[in-house]
Amino acid sequence: MNTELRIRFLIVDDQQSIRRLCMTIGSSLGFACSEAESAEAALAMLDNVLPDIVLVDLRMAQMSGLEFLAKLKQQLPRTEVAIMTGYGSIESAVQAMKLGAYDYITKPFRVEEIKLTLQRMADKVRLVLENEYLKAKVETEGNLAGIVGAHRKIQDVLRMVSRLKDTRVPVLITGESGTGKELVARAIHFRGEMPAGPFVAVDCGSLAPTLIESELFGYEKGAFTGASKNRRGLFQEADGGTLFLDEIGELPQDLQSKLLRVLEEKEVRPLGSNRPVKVNVRIIAATNRDLDKAYKEGTFRKDLFFRLNVITVHLPPLRERKSDVPLLVQWFLDRLSEEELRFTTAAMTAMMNYDWPGNVRELRNAVERAATFRNGPVIDLADLPETLRAEQVLAPPRGSRLPEEQLTLPVATDLEEIERKTIQRVFDQVGGDKVAAQKLLGISRATLYRKLKRYNIRFRVPERSLSVQAKASQV
Repeated sequence: MNTELRIRFLIVDDQQSIRRLCMTIGSSLGFACSEAESAEAALAMLDNVLPDIVLVDLRMAQMSGLEFLAKLKQQLPRTEVAIMTGYGSIESAVQAMKLGAYDYITKPFRVEEIKLTLQRMADKVRLVLENEYLKAKVETEGNLAGIVGAHRKIQDVLRMVSRLKDTRVPVLITGESGTGKELVARAIHFRGEMPAGPFVAVDCGSLAPTLIESELFGYEKGAFTGASKNRRGLFQEADGGTLFLDEIGELPQDLQSKLLRVLEEKEVRPLGSNRPVKVNVRIIAATNRDLDKAYKEGTFRKDLFFRLNVITVHLPPLRERKSDVPLLVQWFLDRLSEEELRFTTAAMTAMMNYDWPGNVRELRNAVERAATFRNGPVIDLADLPETLRAEQVLAPPRGSRLPEEQLTLPVATDLEEIERKTIQRVFDQVGGDKVAAQKLLGISRATLYRKLKRYNIRFRVPERSLSVQAKASQV
């Protein structure tokens, strides 16, 4: 993350001279500065200006600085606020701190004092933002690693994610429910050129048609019954980052045209407003519908389809890559328990024979259930959900033929061999560094040590390095 993120600074004071001085100090620190002559004016600005740090006078004509602090913290709890006053008292200082003020400054103040306070407030804001970003990044990297598989189709997806990280064009992710479309969208965002920007996800299929427009574009106070104040839409919330529109195929046609206009003009118009708002947002859309068929049938706008369909990433259903089921099973097991768990051949056979209509999401739920109901370290057929047990097929009917991936069912020994080779390869790649290997494999340190011991894995010096060492010894 860029720790030099530009801080938005707001000074609220009824004295113009104080505002000008603080604006000058803020500008010298590289802040984006705004000013308001009253608490009421400052609150009205919050629809368009979201300050990171605020300096506010304690005594003003109508609303006091403490009242303003309380209202501001309700809307922007992470904004840092310092109270200024020429009438300092212990009582007001204590009250300010209880309301969440960062500092309490008495007038007259020295320029260096204000400058130091603003710098400290900005450092705290940056630290909080960086921590949030790192948490999201770590979570996303783990989720991307969760798109586990050696199958050609899933490897193509991972290669596409790597290529898209340096582009800003719209991306359309297609695939059935449960295949991991949002994981891919997050991976593209956090590996892209604006990873510190917000990632905002919205499920177009879960919102009522009457609410979608106000959710996406926002609204002005009085735009409709119940609109008691201005509200920013999701496009504005995602400004500088990515807006993920899940199930875009469910968007009503009248909103499809408005979405197209936003994509073309890069601005939104809140409900009830005549003023367009510029937004810099990357759009990633996802659908489990066939949009190509939908636009030909007239249920989805053709121009919007081609605007979104600049680059398409298709996630295959799990039934088309059943050879990855053992790898996914082991992946989930390693994250569910520190104890070493394994499936019996009968249980794994049932997992391979099942078609997984809910895809990887259903597989994860099945593994979690089995791990919960097991009686020991071995998970058997009886521990699986009833749907898997009911559809177990030990042998195909005469005259029929199983799909190619089911002809060679990996039993327990095959799964162990795959796991051993995977760990050995990663261990060699990181030069025997256990911490790096643990992070790449996405498992705990205890699990890694147990696996290394079980499979007797040692770091293997590459042949090229051995030859270089031999030549050096000869010299």
